[in-house]
Amino acid sequence: MSTLPPLLFALRGSESYSARVAQWLGCALARHEERDYEDGEHKCRPLDPVNGREVVVFHGLYGDDQQSANDKLCRLLFFCGALKDAGARRVQVVSPYLCYGRKDRRSQPQDPTITRYVAAFFEASGVDQLITLEVHNPAAFDNAFRMPAWNLQCTELFAGHFATLVGNDEVVAVSPDSGGVKRAELFRQALERLLGRSVGSALMEKHRAHGSLTGTLLIGDVCGKTAIVFDDLISTGDTLKHAGIACQKAGAGRLFAAATHGLFTAGSQLFDQPIFEHIAIADTVPPFRLPPDCVTRHLRILDSTALVASLLAENGAFDCA
Repeated sequence: MSTLPPLLFALRGSESYSARVAQWLGCALARHEERDYEDGEHKCRPLDPVNGREVVVFHGLYGDDQQSANDKLCRLLFFCGALKDAGARRVQVVSPYLCYGRKDRRSQPQDPTITRYVAAFFEASGVDQLITLEVHNPAAFDNAFRMPAWNLQCTELFAGHFATLVGNDEVVAVSPDSGGVKRAELFRQALERLLGRSVGSALMEKHRAHGSLTGTLLIGDVCGKTAIVFDDLISTGDTLKHAGIACQKAGAGRLFAAATHGLFTAGSQLFDQPIFEHIAIADTVPPFRLPPDCVTRHLRILDSTALVASLLAENGAFDCA
């Protein structure tokens, strides 16, 4: 068995995040080649020898202005297959944002459960382990993968951020819908431990039909308190805004929001009439859809790379000095 440390590869578009994880581990990124062909096909191969080596491949599977989520997924799977064909002993994938996490169940007859299909694709490509952050439905994620698959929770990261901001205020952790209750509760518990005092909880009623949100019931007391709306991701921002407005109407004294993945698919629409003092997100998806001044004024971006580096260090012999 090789005693060499794992090789770390970063596919195109994921270099910045990967380099920061590698810095935590004291490693450099390995070399690879990516080529695009005239008809839209693509190939990717390692340039450093991988035979007998453990390798880690980084790729965030969000669509951007260069590649769709489907493009990135396909390229990642093909590269992992190439690594195994070249003799890699073990292939780990780090995908800070994992695509298709929201399509985890059948909501109407003959619906696909794409989360499960994605898991099958990873396994068929020879991936031995997956690390991702804050999946939409942890139970569906755990059930979809037969190989070791780690869902890193970011609750402690956000709790540390807000613990420095709330002072002596009474604080309430708000779930913007029933599906996020467990996630918001983990955040509440983490914040309570750091503050050393009680943190309340609240739940916003939400129903979605034909692209519109309804529901007016806010369960929990936010009046005169600091309310923090906590979710896994921001797409259009409608869910956060729906909960935030309800907290405003219920008399919240201060209002913040947090979500691990900031997709902002509707651009800066969420900030046209700001209701939050700021929104905290992790660095799993760069806020490329937002103007720079909007990012500066309305967002606080938290570094999640230490979480990933810590887990990789536990799972692999990283001594790259």
